[in-house]
Amino acid sequence: MADGRELLYFDDTEPWLSGERPRDAVDHRPLPHADDVVRGGSQLRFDPLTGDWIAMASHRNDRTLMPPPDEDPLAPTRPGKFPTEIPDDSYDVVVFENRFPSFSPRVGGEHSLVDGEELFPVRPATGRCEVICFSSEPSGSFGGLDPRRARTVVEAWVDRTRELLALDGVEQVFCFENRGTEIGVTLPHPHGQIYAYPYVTPKSAQMLRRAVEHREATGRNLFRDVVAAERRAGTRVVTTSEHWVAYVPAAARWPVELHLAPLRDDVRDLTGLSEVEKADLVPMYLDLLGRLDRYYPDPHPLPYISGWHQAPAGTAGEEFRLHLQLFSVLRGPGKLKYLAGSESGMAAWINDTTPERVAERLREVAP
Repeated sequence: MADGRELLYFDDTEPWLSGERPRDAVDHRPLPHADDVVRGGSQLRFDPLTGDWIAMASHRNDRTLMPPPDEDPLAPTRPGKFPTEIPDDSYDVVVFENRFPSFSPRVGGEHSLVDGEELFPVRPATGRCEVICFSSEPSGSFGGLDPRRARTVVEAWVDRTRELLALDGVEQVFCFENRGTEIGVTLPHPHGQIYAYPYVTPKSAQMLRRAVEHREATGRNLFRDVVAAERRAGTRVVTTSEHWVAYVPAAARWPVELHLAPLRDDVRDLTGLSEVEKADLVPMYLDLLGRLDRYYPDPHPLPYISGWHQAPAGTAGEEFRLHLQLFSVLRGPGKLKYLAGSESGMAAWINDTTPERVAERLREVAP
């Protein structure tokens, strides 16, 4: 790209798939170099009360917010039109470094202390943040893709997980999609994001602690036992395929929540999926996204966050198992689940429904 960021094409149509037409478009935008934009812009500060690392990324406050349709930064760049992040005039799926990253190998800086206090360590917010465009269409989401394109996105997730986990300092990779202004989406273009964290995230660290405790107490893997228990009960299972099971967790905290897990119990991350498992994932996932849009009586696009929980790098993630968490903040038509005092202040969750009711409704709205 014009500012030195990397852009990758994942093609599934001609003339690009065969290489008949090379990807040779040039980004001519007069952008400042990414090193200059990001350097010094992100740092991690340690919270001694929780043990969490908090990213400070002040440069993100200027990122693009709901531009007019003719200034969509994720659209293809066409002659005489607004120059975008993708210099070619058409594309299938693309991945590129985020222009406003929370984590970047370009940040620079040294380990230090806030105000010289030993309690408050500071480190560079290294890692990487990528944007993945599912389609060149101006609006939509993953659920609107045809199976061929959805499989291409899955392959892109796998590729980026593999490549990012190989980078120095990267501890965990998270592929996710936000949909809906209620979630905070700033661009209507169908896209997701991929974060490569320089630490194990708090949620994953907590799950790993529980998994280690479960192993010590029972000799078994916690994630395997949870899936087995949900399948035995059956009351919260939404649907099962040859290689995957979708269920509402017994202690779901969101008004609408789903977990999707491979039936093979040794898959740590997306790179561990077989070809048949990836092929089986596509119709399963598209089916679930369609059910979400029919969940409430007046069908409409349901706002959601959907993310792949993957094992941290190396031996730290031995007890972790791959699963997708998909949830919505909508507790009823036009009613948002606000994270008010108890949830935001104390992380003490209160659900406004029961997992069994959610699972029953998701079974009712099967195609």
